[in-house]
Amino acid sequence: KAQFVSSTIAPLNSLVTYLAIGTVAVIGTAEVITGTFLVGQLQAFIRYIWQINDPLSQISNLSSQIQSAFAALGRVIELLEEPEEVPEANPPKHLSEVAGNVDFEHVKFGYYEENLMKDLNVNVKSGQMVAIVGPTGAGKTTIINLLLRFYDVKGGSIKIDGVDIRDLPREELRSMFGMVLQDTWLRSGTIRDNITMGREGFTDEQIITAAKEAHSYSFIKKMPKGLDTYITEDGSGMSQGQKQLLCITRVMLDLPAMLILDEATSSIDTRTEAIVQRGMDNLMKGRTVFVIAHRLSTIQNADVIMVMDQGRIIERGNHEHLMEEKGRYYQLYTGAFELE
Repeated sequence: KAQFVSSTIAPLNSLVTYLAIGTVAVIGTAEVITGTFLVGQLQAFIRYIWQINDPLSQISNLSSQIQSAFAALGRVIELLEEPEEVPEANPPKHLSEVAGNVDFEHVKFGYYEENLMKDLNVNVKSGQMVAIVGPTGAGKTTIINLLLRFYDVKGGSIKIDGVDIRDLPREELRSMFGMVLQDTWLRSGTIRDNITMGREGFTDEQIITAAKEAHSYSFIKKMPKGLDTYITEDGSGMSQGQKQLLCITRVMLDLPAMLILDEATSSIDTRTEAIVQRGMDNLMKGRTVFVIAHRLSTIQNADVIMVMDQGRIIERGNHEHLMEEKGRYYQLYTGAFELE
């Protein structure tokens, strides 16, 4: 809105200025002809109008910055007025061993007053690979945000192995999950630092074993100093696939009970995707996995595929079952391959 308003002020200012000059020129010419006005006085008057236009133009240019500042101020005030994070349960519950059974029971949630999810029910068994697909805004990433308690449900509950996640300490809950995202997060430091990420107690042998499992050791050992090779935050000198494999190695070293893969291969080419996929296959063995994918070709082997739309699960089943139904998933899948 600020951009729109500021873009209209300058043309309006110019329009008024030229209309004023035109009006003065016409009336002034008539006055000069009748002898009540001198030519020099007319020229001076027109010049005064131009001089008034300059500060008005500067004010119009400044107006966009003022409006943007007010918009930013509104966001700051909105942030300050946000309620504090919900306190931890007292006393909290703990899970000594995580099997990986996840249940969404009558979940209600919305970012604003209107609920995006009104009665979401999902049952994921230990070791299952669950793929979540659907158009932008369907609620795919929202499920992950709720699962990790970045937001709390407004109704119903989410349980892990029968325990409501609101009864678990946030740190303990989030440590149960490993995440591989579309964006690769690296830090300035050695490759070893980027794999361990501040976690201590890992030997080089454990790091190398994790790298081999993730199929990243083949390029790490070719680096000038191996694990001690220094890389920058943007991973200059490394391909997108290599950076993604480093992120997979990071998770492989920790071996969490559950995994979240959020479009982990959407930004790499098909050949590199095959290499990254081998690393992820090793990572997913025996773990409960939630996959958000735009490339439907990567989720054909999922145990359960959930098709979401506007916060609802409109279809669920494996790839063969959903293709036979010829519903929304069939349209998404065939449409994707027609585009390719």
